[in-house]
Amino acid sequence: FLSLVAEFCCGFFVLLILGNFWFLAVLYLLWLYLDWETPCAGGRRSQWVRSWTVWKYFREYFPIHLIKTSELNPNHNYLLGFHPHGVLVAGAFGNFCTDPPFKNLFPGLTPYLHIMPIWFGCPFFREYIMSAGMVSASKESVSHVLSNEGGGHASVIVIGGAEESLNAHPGSLTLNILKRKGFIKMALKHGAHLVPVFSFGENELFKQVANPKGSWLRNVQEKLQKIMGFALPLFHARGVFQYSFGLIPYRQPINTVVGSPIPVKQNLNPTTEEIDQLHALYLQKLKKLFEEHKSNYGIPAHRSLIFE
Repeated sequence: FLSLVAEFCCGFFVLLILGNFWFLAVLYLLWLYLDWETPCAGGRRSQWVRSWTVWKYFREYFPIHLIKTSELNPNHNYLLGFHPHGVLVAGAFGNFCTDPPFKNLFPGLTPYLHIMPIWFGCPFFREYIMSAGMVSASKESVSHVLSNEGGGHASVIVIGGAEESLNAHPGSLTLNILKRKGFIKMALKHGAHLVPVFSFGENELFKQVANPKGSWLRNVQEKLQKIMGFALPLFHARGVFQYSFGLIPYRQPINTVVGSPIPVKQNLNPTTEEIDQLHALYLQKLKKLFEEHKSNYGIPAHRSLIFE
């Protein structure tokens, strides 16, 4: 969905340049230059955009639900690790970029969904995603959010990133996390409490062309990801009036469960050992969260998360 909107915005910008409104394009480029750092400085959210009625229907389509398991004290800052990435990341968008789900359950906390910096280079589209509460996933951006002295800020990071979307097959429970420790280091440096989040149903929205590791398709996808910075999963779902083929996601419930916070003491210069210890604890808490709730959402008892 976001890709389609981005393409439309880029196309509109090209039409301005080619048409009789080129001066508007020039003015916008000037604005883009002056405003370039905003996505790394907390963005520019709009309560009006986050409250659009269309997002209510978006959440009800699947439907999307946010489940609270523990209180999050607004006097602290938090780093929420979101899993899995899926193809659409619908749970992250529906719960953290629209109101009122998060605001009602966690009053006093402001969520910031961190996404790839490349999206903020898209004319006009960047204005929309910032208004929804999305900011850059750069280190500077995460630091800005977690540096709020009064607390009350929550960085939401999709830990598996684009690489994990290539594993987004229905029934898949594989998470790309063993080598991803940057978010742990950021939490330590800022003393931000870590919160594991698991979104049940995220991988059920699309069917992806078979791409097992070692296959020619997977090799091509991984090479393209390294070049472009984002993955290109080949997926399909349903159409508008039929269920056999199309790009509209299947209507599958998405239940995003927010776990209990892991207290983190600020450490400006954490050692590798300290990072590894906290990372291991995070994996333990994430697995526990999954095991405690999987039976509620149709996951067989013998299935468990796979970390790679």
